Amino acid sequence: MAKRDYYEVLGVSKNASDDEIKKAYRKLAIKYHPDKNPGDKEAEAKFKEISEAHEVLSDKQKRARYDQFGHAGVGGNAGFGGAGGGNPFGGFNYNGQSFNFDFGGGGLDDILGSLFGFGASGARRPRRGADYQTSVTISFEEAVFGTTKTISSEGSEIKIKIPAGIDDGMSIRLHGKGGPAPEGGTERGDLYVRIKVKPHKNLTREGAIILSEQKIDMVDAALGCEIDVETVDGKITMKVPAGTQSGTPFKLSGHGVPFRADGDRGPHIVTIIVETPKNLSKKQKELLEEFKGAKKRGFWG
Repeated sequence: MAKRDYYEVLGVSKNASDDEIKKAYRKLAIKYHPDKNPGDKEAEAKFKEISEAHEVLSDKQKRARYDQFGHAGVGGNAGFGGAGGGNPFGGFNYNGQSFNFDFGGGGLDDILGSLFGFGASGARRPRRGADYQTSVTISFEEAVFGTTKTISSEGSEIKIKIPAGIDDGMSIRLHGKGGPAPEGGTERGDLYVRIKVKPHKNLTREGAIILSEQKIDMVDAALGCEIDVETVDGKITMKVPAGTQSGTPFKLSGHGVPFRADGDRGPHIVTIIVETPKNLSKKQKELLEEFKGAKKRGFWG
């Protein structure tokens, strides 16, 4: 189901002030809060919707990206969602579905069996070995494109395939790679590998979107220029049109994080930061004064 426009969700106009957005959110949040509507699934869904809208529209940068690119500019649910909280059964959202990483079979029977000694059907089954947990650190680029790592468990090395688009905090389950089966048991436990992604020095990530900032001077902003932008695919030349204001976002389609099985990728959004010079020469000051005077006389738009 398509997402509704965030301004429509909060019932405000697109030129609403920060205060108007805050007031509208508070009014709706009180009306649809789960504590006030226990068991009401529709109210719960509305509360989540207005909370998501407020999160974007109350943030100046996210709002600017949303105004220019719509839901595609603020991540939405297009990308992977982190497992978070250290949950060993946490997986990810991929193309609108929820998955757990599971290499080698298993499932509900394994979970129930390890906890209670019974399978999903209620039949008695052999006890399993203990589940182990470990972690592996990968680079920002490896998280985007996927990689293969070798880890060690009880002195036997294991190769683990890390899929493209994985995010920091997610866990991959390796079936049967945990603790040995206990006495009377026949099945080893599982190994949960938590992924840690090293931060990039210039790039950040929101779901399937990659974000960066690019500084230019005010002359280039006024006259327009071409700049080299660092992306995970290498440097890309981007045109900055004349009159660009500081804080303006530009979208490089297809240079973000993969979010579908067919390899589709989110965008890379570049926010332009216009730098004002601090130390001007006498000649530079004279030129700016001349420009200022010409503008006052109506010679410039």
